[in-house]
Amino acid sequence: MSIEVNKLVVHYVDKKDEDTQIHLRNDEMQVNDRVNVFIEQLHHAYNGKPGKGYCAFSGDKNSQVSAAMQSYRNDELGFWHMTEQATEVLKEELNKYAFNETGYLVFCHYQYVATDYILIALINIKDHYSITSELDLSSSRHLDISRMQLAAKIDLSAWDTQPDDARYISFIKGRAGRKVADFFLDFLGCEEGIDPKQQSQVMLEAVEDYLSEQQFDKQEKDTLRKEVFDYCNDCIASGEDANIETLSDTLSKSGDTQFDDFYKDQDYALEESFPVDKKTVTSMVKFSGLGGGVSIGFERKHLGERVTYNAATDTLTIKGIPPNLKDQLERHYDESD
Repeated sequence: MSIEVNKLVVHYVDKKDEDTQIHLRNDEMQVNDRVNVFIEQLHHAYNGKPGKGYCAFSGDKNSQVSAAMQSYRNDELGFWHMTEQATEVLKEELNKYAFNETGYLVFCHYQYVATDYILIALINIKDHYSITSELDLSSSRHLDISRMQLAAKIDLSAWDTQPDDARYISFIKGRAGRKVADFFLDFLGCEEGIDPKQQSQVMLEAVEDYLSEQQFDKQEKDTLRKEVFDYCNDCIASGEDANIETLSDTLSKSGDTQFDDFYKDQDYALEESFPVDKKTVTSMVKFSGLGGGVSIGFERKHLGERVTYNAATDTLTIKGIPPNLKDQLERHYDESD
């Protein structure tokens, strides 16, 4: 088991219309194997969420949550009392917004790979239905972990060692068209810092420029892109930052110039380490797009071989259509004859 849970408290939040009801659990939850498995699932589900933002506690925002958290870490406040204070702040902030939220508010202090975290997540409820042995309909309520939208993870180790680095807190940015990100930042008392999407885009530009300057052939470029993508994907899965040193080791195996020297000489606005945006780095190995009822996607290595693009005629030519698509097309034309 890679997750070790120290503390867990769960409260219930019910926001309907303009009134938020809070139902507090009376004490901490007893930590056992079931709790460890649950938090491990929650941790990995959180890490797998795309489009996260990064921030840090700000002196210009409401500091109640950070103060309560620091008091807990200084053994001046119990974990349950810390969650009680934070939940009251969440209630006040939630009442400022028009959207409704109902679910279980999870506070957990745990260790993962020698790093201390506090995870705060509001998890909605989903009804599940089944048929009993008597062929009656039965229903039960489950935590909808995969669809959580309100969650933040505080890296306590980074908070201690790098308090001026505005990214020791990550959070889910939320659904389009809603001010979920604003709400959660206000609740935590944070200001957004490093932008994973922007950093990932700069990294892609630096990698492509480096590959071009080193004059690798097409196959070498495709292989190195895939290795960089695999490394970034591993970072996303583990919740860790990508770092230039590892990228340089990956890219500079056969080049005359080290990547870390190249990016410094060219003065790219790229941090030594940075959180990765999955959608952005996927474009390194895959082209995709949709519009007008057409969706197309293919691996980048096929461009110029199985797939060719003619800019003058605005057309793609695909050689070797996927078998399942070919079967559908053939059946369609057979039926039309």
